Amino acid sequence: MLARGELTVRGRIRDASNAALYCTVALDGRETACVYKPVAGERPLWDFPDGTLAGREAAAYEVSHATGWDLVPPTVLRDGPYGEGMVQLWIDTVPGGELLALVDTEEPAPGWKAIGFAEVGEGETALLVHADDERLRRMAVLDAVINNADRKGGHLLPADGGRLYGIDHGVTFNVENKLRTLLWGWAGEPLLPEAVEVLTGLDRALTGTGPLTARLTPHLTPAEIDATRARVTALLASGRHPEPSGEWPAIPWPPV
Repeated sequence: MLARGELTVRGRIRDASNAALYCTVALDGRETACVYKPVAGERPLWDFPDGTLAGREAAAYEVSHATGWDLVPPTVLRDGPYGEGMVQLWIDTVPGGELLALVDTEEPAPGWKAIGFAEVGEGETALLVHADDERLRRMAVLDAVINNADRKGGHLLPADGGRLYGIDHGVTFNVENKLRTLLWGWAGEPLLPEAVEVLTGLDRALTGTGPLTARLTPHLTPAEIDATRARVTALLASGRHPEPSGEWPAIPWPPV
């Protein structure tokens, strides 16, 4: 449906920094909601000179799908009413338990991981924490692989069936280390066996003739694909979640 259906624009998502349109897509008597982000509505980024935001969003979906975790909603790159763009399945959110919180303590409570201290006004600070949740931990691994420079709290969508999706992956896959996220709670900790297994599969799929390489080639440069595999290899070699490099702001702004 996303790739071949008839795309109809219903409205604009006004708080998006680039053009993002709420649409429906219809095929063979069925219809569903989606988001359409045309390349023509993108603002150029000096530090992401290659490719497009839409292409990187499609590439993030391909990597997510290859992990088997499917943390990114189904996404395609296709023509639309305003030219080529990213089309992604609309996710209706549900109350999914608290994922982020500010607490007036020095240490996180059981079931929570510390991100860092944040100013809350008038010289006061509070500890910013995220849930010690396996879905978030998988998302942290995915972000490390795709080099996500903008993992904000508002990009995390709890959905039916206990699913958790991540959206807005336009600033990813840079050849330089630009990981910027709220999900630092496991920084430096050993990767879970599940993550090691997934990363091993990605490493094979990202070889020169691997299936994932073929799916990423329309969206990324050869250097970006090579850098993606290098990040996977480095994660496997260290066996640990990455830590902030100190060369790039570690937390996105605004964080939500």
